[in-house]
Amino acid sequence: MAQPLDFLLVSICLFHSLFGFQVEDYYAPTIDGVCVFPFLYRSEIFYDCVNFNLKHKWCSLNKTFQGYWKYCALSDYAPCAFPFWYRHMIYWDCTEDGEMFGKKWCSLTPNYNKDQVWKYCI
Repeated sequence: MAQPLDFLLVSICLFHSLFGFQVEDYYAPTIDGVCVFPFLYRSEIFYDCVNFNLKHKWCSLNKTFQGYWKYCALSDYAPCAFPFWYRHMIYWDCTEDGEMFGKKWCSLTPNYNKDQVWKYCI
């Protein structure tokens, strides 16, 4: 039983060194819990699920990241903030305005002009 545990610990250490996680930042992901948006991680504010050299996006379970996190499911992604202010208009639904390729998008905060945080609508 000790060999699989040793392999796991060596794998986690290798993972940390390859992908830049700080040891004090990392706990194993949890299955339950609710993503908290926005959250503060490494002096930066995030309004949606993120990935840092990982295959899958993740989110913090605390307003200020304290090592507790989970992989994002479709239901975990940050919701659009309706209504939101963009340029000189208020939008109550996803819009194509200002998008070069005609894809619908929305703001993740009530004031896009100030925060400029957005995502494509699904």
